[in-house]
Amino acid sequence: MIIVLKNKSGQKDLSLMRDILNSNNIEFKEVIFNSEEIFILFKKIDSVLIENIISFGFADRIVDVKVPYKLCSREFKNEATQINIGSVVIGGIDPVIMAGPCSVESEEQIWEIACEAASMNANILRGGVYKPRTSPYSFQGLGLKAAKWLCNAGKHFNLPVVSEVMEINDIDELYPYVDILQIGARNMQNFKLLKEAGKTLKPILLKRGNSATLNEFFMSAEYILSEGNSNVILCERGIRTFVEYTRNTFDLNIIPMVKELSHLPIIVDASHATGKRELVNPVTLAGLTAGADGFIVEIHPRPKEALSDGEQSLTFPQFRKLMDDWIILKDSVLAIRHKKVASGNSLA
Repeated sequence: MIIVLKNKSGQKDLSLMRDILNSNNIEFKEVIFNSEEIFILFKKIDSVLIENIISFGFADRIVDVKVPYKLCSREFKNEATQINIGSVVIGGIDPVIMAGPCSVESEEQIWEIACEAASMNANILRGGVYKPRTSPYSFQGLGLKAAKWLCNAGKHFNLPVVSEVMEINDIDELYPYVDILQIGARNMQNFKLLKEAGKTLKPILLKRGNSATLNEFFMSAEYILSEGNSNVILCERGIRTFVEYTRNTFDLNIIPMVKELSHLPIIVDASHATGKRELVNPVTLAGLTAGADGFIVEIHPRPKEALSDGEQSLTFPQFRKLMDDWIILKDSVLAIRHKKVASGNSLA
Protein backbone atom coordinates (compact mmCIF):
# COMPACT_ATOMS: atom_id res chain seq x y z
CA MET A 1 0.00 0.00 0.00
CA ILE A 2 1.05 3.58 -0.62
CA ILE A 3 0.04 6.59 1.46
CA VAL A 4 0.38 9.94 -0.31
CA LEU A 5 0.44 12.96 1.99
CA LYS A 6 -1.13 16.30 1.18
CA ASN A 7 1.20 18.97 -0.17
CA LYS A 8 0.65 21.17 2.89
CA SER A 9 1.76 18.42 5.28
CA GLY A 10 4.61 19.54 7.52
CA GLN A 11 7.21 17.86 9.70
CA LYS A 12 4.66 17.39 12.48
CA ASP A 13 2.42 15.39 10.12
CA LEU A 14 5.37 13.33 8.88
CA SER A 15 6.42 12.55 12.44
CA LEU A 16 2.88 11.53 13.37
CA MET A 17 2.65 9.30 10.29
CA ARG A 18 5.89 7.56 11.29
CA ASP A 19 4.66 7.10 14.86
CA ILE A 20 1.38 5.54 13.71
CA LEU A 21 3.14 3.06 11.46
CA ASN A 22 5.87 2.20 13.94
CA SER A 23 3.38 1.66 16.77
CA ASN A 24 1.54 -0.83 14.53
CA ASN A 25 4.77 -2.60 13.56
CA ILE A 26 4.37 -1.61 9.90
CA GLU A 27 7.64 -1.44 7.97
CA PHE A 28 7.75 1.40 5.47
CA LYS A 29 9.93 3.48 3.18
CA GLU A 30 9.59 7.24 2.80
CA VAL A 31 10.05 8.67 -0.68
CA ILE A 32 9.60 12.05 -2.30
CA PHE A 33 8.11 11.09 -5.66
CA ASN A 34 7.00 13.70 -8.21
CA SER A 35 7.27 16.31 -5.44
CA GLU A 36 4.88 14.31 -3.24
CA GLU A 37 5.78 12.88 0.16
CA ILE A 38 4.76 9.22 0.15
CA PHE A 39 5.02 6.24 2.47
CA ILE A 40 5.42 2.83 0.84
CA LEU A 41 4.16 0.17 3.25
CA PHE A 42 5.71 -3.29 3.10
CA LYS A 43 2.38 -4.98 3.80
CA LYS A 44 -1.33 -4.27 3.52
CA ILE A 45 -3.00 -2.55 6.48
CA ASP A 46 -6.55 -3.19 7.71
CA SER A 47 -9.53 -0.90 7.31
CA VAL A 48 -9.43 0.22 10.96
CA LEU A 49 -5.90 1.58 10.62
CA ILE A 50 -6.78 3.16 7.27
CA GLU A 51 -9.69 5.01 8.88
CA ASN A 52 -7.43 6.08 11.73
CA ILE A 53 -4.90 7.56 9.31
CA ILE A 54 -7.61 9.30 7.28
CA SER A 55 -9.04 10.84 10.45
CA PHE A 56 -5.87 12.90 11.03
CA GLY A 57 -6.45 14.72 7.73
CA PHE A 58 -2.92 14.74 6.33
CA ALA A 59 -3.32 11.83 3.85
CA ASP A 60 -4.21 12.89 0.32
CA ARG A 61 -4.92 9.33 -0.80
CA ILE A 62 -4.20 5.72 0.14
CA VAL A 63 -3.60 3.41 -2.78
CA ASP A 64 -3.73 -0.37 -2.53
CA VAL A 65 -1.17 -1.42 -5.16
CA LYS A 66 -1.37 -5.17 -5.55
CA VAL A 67 1.63 -5.70 -7.83
CA PRO A 68 5.15 -5.80 -6.32
CA TYR A 69 6.37 -2.94 -8.52
CA LYS A 70 4.58 -0.17 -6.69
CA LEU A 71 5.74 3.16 -8.06
CA CYS A 72 6.04 2.22 -11.73
CA SER A 73 2.60 0.63 -11.92
CA ARG A 74 -0.53 2.15 -13.39
CA GLU A 75 -2.33 1.13 -10.20
CA PHE A 76 -0.41 3.92 -8.47
CA LYS A 77 -0.15 6.43 -11.34
CA ASN A 78 -2.46 5.98 -14.29
CA GLU A 79 -1.36 8.89 -16.45
CA ALA A 80 1.70 8.31 -18.64
CA THR A 81 4.95 9.79 -17.37
CA GLN A 82 6.54 12.41 -19.58
CA ILE A 83 10.21 13.27 -19.13
CA ASN A 84 11.38 16.69 -20.26
CA ILE A 85 15.00 17.22 -21.27
CA GLY A 86 15.24 20.74 -22.61
CA SER A 87 12.81 20.87 -25.53
CA VAL A 88 12.73 17.07 -25.86
CA VAL A 89 9.75 15.22 -24.36
CA ILE A 90 10.07 11.48 -23.80
CA GLY A 91 6.74 9.75 -23.31
CA GLY A 92 4.60 12.19 -25.28
CA ILE A 93 2.73 11.50 -28.50
CA ASP A 94 5.78 11.98 -30.74
CA PRO A 95 8.41 9.22 -30.41
CA VAL A 96 11.96 10.36 -29.69
CA ILE A 97 15.00 9.36 -31.74
CA MET A 98 18.35 8.64 -30.08
CA ALA A 99 21.22 8.06 -32.49
CA GLY A 100 24.98 7.82 -32.32
CA PRO A 101 27.91 5.42 -32.22
CA CYS A 102 28.29 2.39 -30.01
CA SER A 103 31.57 3.91 -28.83
CA VAL A 104 33.00 7.40 -29.01
CA GLU A 105 36.25 6.66 -30.83
CA SER A 106 37.63 10.15 -31.47
CA GLU A 107 36.61 13.78 -31.32
CA GLU A 108 36.34 13.95 -35.12
CA GLN A 109 34.17 10.83 -35.24
CA ILE A 110 31.59 12.02 -32.71
CA TRP A 111 31.30 15.44 -34.37
CA GLU A 112 30.76 13.82 -37.75
CA ILE A 113 28.06 11.55 -36.32
CA ALA A 114 26.42 14.35 -34.32
CA CYS A 115 26.17 16.43 -37.50
CA GLU A 116 24.48 13.52 -39.29
CA ALA A 117 22.09 12.87 -36.39
CA ALA A 118 21.09 16.53 -36.20
CA SER A 119 20.60 16.80 -39.97
CA MET A 120 18.14 13.89 -39.83
CA ASN A 121 16.20 15.45 -36.94
CA ALA A 122 17.30 13.05 -34.23
CA ASN A 123 16.44 14.31 -30.75
CA ILE A 124 19.24 12.86 -28.62
CA LEU A 125 22.88 11.92 -29.27
CA ARG A 126 24.04 8.59 -27.87
CA GLY A 127 27.62 7.43 -27.43
CA GLY A 128 29.47 4.99 -25.21
CA VAL A 129 32.49 6.25 -23.26
CA TYR A 130 32.76 3.20 -20.99
CA LYS A 131 32.04 -0.08 -22.74
CA PRO A 132 31.21 -3.38 -21.01
CA ARG A 133 32.66 -6.02 -23.32
CA THR A 134 32.46 -9.80 -23.25
CA SER A 135 36.19 -10.08 -23.95
CA PRO A 136 38.73 -8.33 -21.68
CA TYR A 137 40.82 -7.74 -24.79
CA SER A 138 38.17 -5.75 -26.66
CA PHE A 139 38.02 -1.95 -26.85
CA GLN A 140 36.71 -0.66 -23.50
CA GLY A 141 36.03 2.98 -24.37
CA LEU A 142 38.02 6.19 -23.95
CA GLY A 143 36.48 7.36 -20.69
CA LEU A 144 36.25 10.95 -19.50
CA LYS A 145 37.84 12.61 -22.52
CA ALA A 146 35.25 10.89 -24.74
CA ALA A 147 32.48 12.16 -22.45
CA LYS A 148 33.74 15.71 -22.96
CA TRP A 149 33.80 15.27 -26.74
CA LEU A 150 30.27 13.86 -26.62
CA CYS A 151 29.04 16.73 -24.47
CA ASN A 152 30.60 19.41 -26.69
CA ALA A 153 29.21 17.87 -29.88
CA GLY A 154 25.77 17.58 -28.31
CA LYS A 155 25.76 21.21 -27.19
CA HIS A 156 26.91 22.44 -30.60
CA PHE A 157 24.08 20.63 -32.41
CA ASN A 158 21.52 21.23 -29.61
CA LEU A 159 21.23 17.52 -28.86
CA PRO A 160 20.99 16.19 -25.27
CA VAL A 161 23.34 13.24 -24.77
CA VAL A 162 23.01 9.77 -23.25
CA SER A 163 25.85 7.51 -22.17
CA GLU A 164 26.25 4.42 -20.04
CA VAL A 165 27.50 4.24 -16.47
CA MET A 166 28.98 0.91 -15.41
CA GLU A 167 29.72 1.51 -11.75
CA ILE A 168 28.81 3.95 -9.01
CA ASN A 169 31.89 6.14 -9.48
CA ASP A 170 30.93 6.73 -13.11
CA ILE A 171 27.80 8.62 -12.02
CA ASP A 172 29.69 11.52 -10.44
CA GLU A 173 32.29 11.52 -13.20
CA LEU A 174 29.81 11.68 -16.08
CA TYR A 175 27.16 13.78 -14.32
CA PRO A 176 28.38 17.17 -15.66
CA TYR A 177 28.61 15.93 -19.25
CA VAL A 178 25.59 13.65 -19.76
CA ASP A 179 21.88 14.50 -19.84
CA ILE A 180 20.66 10.89 -19.50
CA LEU A 181 22.49 8.18 -17.58
CA GLN A 182 22.16 4.75 -19.18
CA ILE A 183 22.23 1.54 -17.17
CA GLY A 184 22.94 -1.31 -19.54
CA ALA A 185 21.55 -4.82 -19.75
CA ARG A 186 24.49 -6.31 -17.84
CA ASN A 187 23.79 -3.98 -14.90
CA MET A 188 19.99 -4.19 -14.85
CA GLN A 189 20.20 -6.03 -11.52
CA ASN A 190 23.19 -4.19 -10.11
CA PHE A 191 21.05 -2.96 -7.23
CA LYS A 192 23.67 -0.70 -5.63
CA LEU A 193 24.14 1.08 -8.94
CA LEU A 194 20.37 1.39 -9.39
CA LYS A 195 19.99 2.93 -5.93
CA GLU A 196 22.72 5.49 -6.56
CA ALA A 197 21.18 6.36 -9.93
CA GLY A 198 17.89 6.86 -8.10
CA LYS A 199 19.47 9.48 -5.86
CA THR A 200 20.36 11.68 -8.84
CA LEU A 201 18.17 14.16 -10.67
CA LYS A 202 19.18 12.86 -14.11
CA PRO A 203 16.81 10.82 -16.26
CA ILE A 204 17.83 7.15 -16.30
CA LEU A 205 17.67 4.95 -19.40
CA LEU A 206 17.30 1.40 -18.07
CA LYS A 207 17.91 -1.46 -20.48
CA ARG A 208 16.32 -4.85 -19.98
CA GLY A 209 18.66 -7.71 -19.09
CA ASN A 210 18.92 -10.38 -21.76
CA SER A 211 17.22 -12.99 -19.55
CA ALA A 212 15.00 -10.71 -17.48
CA THR A 213 11.27 -11.24 -17.08
CA LEU A 214 8.91 -8.29 -17.27
CA ASN A 215 8.45 -8.33 -13.48
CA GLU A 216 12.22 -8.32 -12.95
CA PHE A 217 12.52 -5.41 -15.38
CA PHE A 218 9.88 -3.46 -13.48
CA MET A 219 11.48 -4.26 -10.13
CA SER A 220 14.82 -2.89 -11.33
CA ALA A 221 13.05 0.31 -12.33
CA GLU A 222 11.44 0.30 -8.89
CA TYR A 223 14.87 0.49 -7.24
CA ILE A 224 15.48 3.79 -9.05
CA LEU A 225 12.00 5.18 -8.43
CA SER A 226 12.03 4.26 -4.75
CA GLU A 227 15.05 6.51 -4.22
CA GLY A 228 13.06 9.49 -5.49
CA ASN A 229 14.05 9.66 -9.17
CA SER A 230 10.81 9.49 -11.18
CA ASN A 231 12.52 10.00 -14.56
CA VAL A 232 13.02 6.43 -15.74
CA ILE A 233 12.98 5.39 -19.41
CA LEU A 234 12.71 1.67 -20.08
CA CYS A 235 14.47 0.13 -23.07
CA GLU A 236 13.77 -3.21 -24.77
CA ARG A 237 17.00 -4.45 -26.37
CA GLY A 238 16.32 -8.13 -26.95
CA ILE A 239 16.42 -11.27 -24.84
CA ARG A 240 18.29 -14.55 -25.14
CA THR A 241 16.31 -17.39 -26.74
CA PHE A 242 17.00 -20.49 -28.83
CA VAL A 243 17.30 -18.34 -31.95
CA GLU A 244 20.86 -18.49 -33.24
CA TYR A 245 20.73 -16.26 -36.32
CA THR A 246 20.51 -12.94 -34.44
CA ARG A 247 22.40 -11.54 -31.47
CA ASN A 248 19.22 -11.56 -29.35
CA THR A 249 15.49 -11.88 -29.93
CA PHE A 250 13.50 -8.67 -30.00
CA ASP A 251 10.53 -9.07 -27.64
CA LEU A 252 7.82 -7.12 -29.44
CA ASN A 253 5.21 -8.31 -26.91
CA ILE A 254 6.76 -6.31 -24.12
CA ILE A 255 5.98 -2.93 -25.69
CA PRO A 256 2.16 -3.04 -25.36
CA MET A 257 2.45 -4.93 -22.05
CA VAL A 258 4.59 -2.18 -20.55
CA LYS A 259 2.12 0.42 -21.79
CA GLU A 260 -0.71 -1.57 -20.19
CA LEU A 261 0.94 -2.13 -16.80
CA SER A 262 3.22 0.87 -16.28
CA HIS A 263 3.17 4.63 -16.73
CA LEU A 264 6.88 4.70 -17.65
CA PRO A 265 7.95 5.39 -21.23
CA ILE A 266 9.65 2.60 -23.17
CA ILE A 267 11.92 2.83 -26.21
CA VAL A 268 13.36 0.11 -28.46
CA ASP A 269 16.94 -0.76 -29.36
CA ALA A 270 16.92 -2.90 -32.49
CA SER A 271 20.70 -2.58 -32.88
CA HIS A 272 21.36 -4.78 -29.85
CA ALA A 273 18.22 -6.84 -30.30
CA THR A 274 19.27 -8.08 -33.73
CA GLY A 275 23.01 -7.51 -34.03
CA LYS A 276 22.56 -7.18 -37.79
CA ARG A 277 22.27 -3.80 -39.48
CA GLU A 278 20.00 -5.18 -42.21
CA LEU A 279 17.40 -6.03 -39.55
CA VAL A 280 17.55 -2.78 -37.59
CA ASN A 281 15.15 -0.77 -39.75
CA PRO A 282 12.20 -3.21 -39.91
CA VAL A 283 12.49 -4.15 -36.23
CA THR A 284 12.66 -0.50 -35.18
CA LEU A 285 9.56 0.32 -37.18
CA ALA A 286 7.77 -2.70 -35.69
CA GLY A 287 8.55 -1.43 -32.19
CA LEU A 288 7.22 2.03 -33.00
CA THR A 289 4.06 0.55 -34.48
CA ALA A 290 3.60 -1.52 -31.30
CA GLY A 291 3.55 1.68 -29.24
CA ALA A 292 7.17 2.43 -28.28
CA ASP A 293 7.91 5.99 -27.17
CA GLY A 294 11.00 6.14 -29.36
CA PHE A 295 14.08 4.27 -30.45
CA ILE A 296 17.81 4.25 -29.94
CA VAL A 297 20.01 3.24 -32.86
CA GLU A 298 23.73 2.89 -33.51
CA ILE A 299 25.12 4.72 -36.52
CA HIS A 300 28.67 5.02 -37.83
CA PRO A 301 30.19 6.63 -40.94
CA ARG A 302 32.33 3.53 -41.56
CA PRO A 303 30.91 0.57 -39.61
CA LYS A 304 33.54 -1.87 -40.87
CA GLU A 305 36.15 0.27 -39.11
CA ALA A 306 34.17 0.63 -35.87
CA LEU A 307 35.98 -0.36 -32.68
CA SER A 308 32.83 -2.00 -31.29
CA ASP A 309 29.58 -3.44 -32.67
CA GLY A 310 30.19 -2.47 -36.27
CA GLU A 311 27.97 -5.30 -37.52
CA GLN A 312 24.87 -3.72 -35.99
CA SER A 313 25.68 -0.09 -36.74
CA LEU A 314 23.83 1.61 -39.59
CA THR A 315 25.73 3.47 -42.26
CA PHE A 316 24.61 7.04 -42.83
CA PRO A 317 22.57 6.09 -45.94
CA GLN A 318 20.89 3.29 -43.97
CA PHE A 319 20.07 5.71 -41.15
CA ARG A 320 18.57 8.13 -43.67
CA LYS A 321 16.49 5.27 -45.10
CA LEU A 322 15.21 4.46 -41.60
CA MET A 323 14.23 8.09 -41.06
CA ASP A 324 12.53 8.24 -44.48
CA ASP A 325 10.60 5.05 -43.71
CA TRP A 326 9.58 6.43 -40.33
CA ILE A 327 8.24 9.61 -41.94
CA ILE A 328 6.04 7.47 -44.22
CA LEU A 329 4.76 5.42 -41.28
CA LYS A 330 4.56 8.22 -38.73
CA ASP A 331 1.19 9.74 -39.63
CA SER A 332 -0.57 6.39 -39.34
CA VAL A 333 1.11 5.54 -36.03
CA LEU A 334 0.35 8.95 -34.52
CA ALA A 335 -3.26 8.80 -35.71
CA ILE A 336 -3.68 5.53 -33.81
CA ARG A 337 -2.08 7.02 -30.71
CA HIS A 338 -4.26 10.12 -30.78
CA LYS A 339 -7.32 7.89 -31.12
CA LYS A 340 -6.25 5.82 -28.10
CA VAL A 341 -5.61 8.92 -26.03
CA ALA A 342 -9.03 10.30 -26.92
CA SER A 343 -10.68 7.02 -25.91
CA GLY A 344 -8.73 6.80 -22.65
CA ASN A 345 -6.95 3.59 -23.69
CA SER A 346 -3.96 2.91 -21.42
CA LEU A 347 -1.90 1.70 -24.38
CA ALA A 348 -1.55 5.25 -25.68
